[in-house]
Amino acid sequence: MTVRRMVHLAARLPGDGRDAVRTDPRSGPRTAFASLEQPARTAERGLFDFLLLSERLRLPEHRGRIHDLDAVGWPETVTVLNALAAVTERLGLAATAHTAFTEPYELARRLATLDHLSEGRAAWHVETTADAFTGANFRPGPRTGARDRYAHAVEFIGLARRLWDSWTADGLSRPFAHQGRYFDIAGEFGLPRPPQRHPVVILSGETEEDREAAASSADVLLVRHRSVAAGRALAADLGRRLAGYGRAAGDLKIMCGVGVVLGDTAAEAQERAVEIRRQQISPQGALFVLERVWGTDLSGLDPDGSLPETDPVPDPVLDPVPDPLPDFVPDPLLDLVPDSVPDPVPDPATAPGRMRHGDRLALAGTWRALAKEKGLSIRETVIEASGRQSFIGTPDTVAAALQAYVREGAADGFVLLPHRTPGCLDEFVDRVVPLLQERGAFRTEYRGTTLRSHLGLPDPAGEG
Repeated sequence: MTVRRMVHLAARLPGDGRDAVRTDPRSGPRTAFASLEQPARTAERGLFDFLLLSERLRLPEHRGRIHDLDAVGWPETVTVLNALAAVTERLGLAATAHTAFTEPYELARRLATLDHLSEGRAAWHVETTADAFTGANFRPGPRTGARDRYAHAVEFIGLARRLWDSWTADGLSRPFAHQGRYFDIAGEFGLPRPPQRHPVVILSGETEEDREAAASSADVLLVRHRSVAAGRALAADLGRRLAGYGRAAGDLKIMCGVGVVLGDTAAEAQERAVEIRRQQISPQGALFVLERVWGTDLSGLDPDGSLPETDPVPDPVLDPVPDPLPDFVPDPLLDLVPDSVPDPVPDPATAPGRMRHGDRLALAGTWRALAKEKGLSIRETVIEASGRQSFIGTPDTVAAALQAYVREGAADGFVLLPHRTPGCLDEFVDRVVPLLQERGAFRTEYRGTTLRSHLGLPDPAGEG
């Protein structure tokens, strides 16, 4: 008998300049609680598994100036989620937190607090970035180099779980001691065991290192949306890796970051998608991205004109980080590139120092070929080369496509990337979720109280 595969749904907030339309008058500031409370309530009304809050520890800079076309602040994620726990009852609450710029005890304590206050709904989206640009905001900066960040993160996760387990199930505190490659600590943890025992651990990425770290240490892996065949191949590869750690395929959920655009007709949906992408990539934003690729001042160019004829050049102003540069790993929730477009090289719209000169040359060549083939301007090229929406169509066609993707084993579910907050989840919840429920592909009620129960994850193994 064939087992019906249910779709898992989540949402990521807040959007940034690459997938948000901050010029929309309906968009609220990131620092306003209402901007997150409303979508959290909507996600819970839609019976989503969890809401994921992004975090940025330093705003992008361009030629020594802050460059964030919507720079209105990035609140600390666990603090916000503790507030959201008070206005939701079942929705999972996932905080992005960096391993390179904090201590295991401190972060484990904050996440355990969230799990207690939410009665078992906490999750940790592990950010492993350790670049010197972000590290300049900290003393003494990142604990490790970029190439050691996976081993560092795996030890960090294991130590956090050991801290959560240092209290017995009946409420007795036990001393802990850990001496490893990166951490040497001992003491007693300050909180009883969290309701989930271990808050859900979420990782992102598709590199060899990402996959191995996820197989050994994660409950959820966030990836880019690809073709069904590519998704199934990824799932099979992760299944083999999980077996090597004595884990079953169901112990790790695979969720794709996706953009969804709806319309009453297919043509209307396509028109809306085009308009959203034009709003996401403004003329100023397109020139900024181009300057990050070409390594020189292009402010005098017309965004509606042609790409530069000169090749990209190194520029110490745009690349302040000395060699060897840290490895760049694209964020799968930001680099939503269709299968028809080559895999992305480092995103030029991120922090300085993340793109090597060779990467710029390669990307410039790809963009020139694209612009020539389709007769595109600078802005049109940037828009075309950084497509975001994965599912575009009527509510019925989108629901069918989401169900088919999961049914074929390409993923377990999706993380929606709304282009506007608050308000942008409502249309999906009102028009697509009921269709998924009619198809028997999505829950009609929460059957458990914890995030682990929503995701169908096994109870953590470990000491009693």
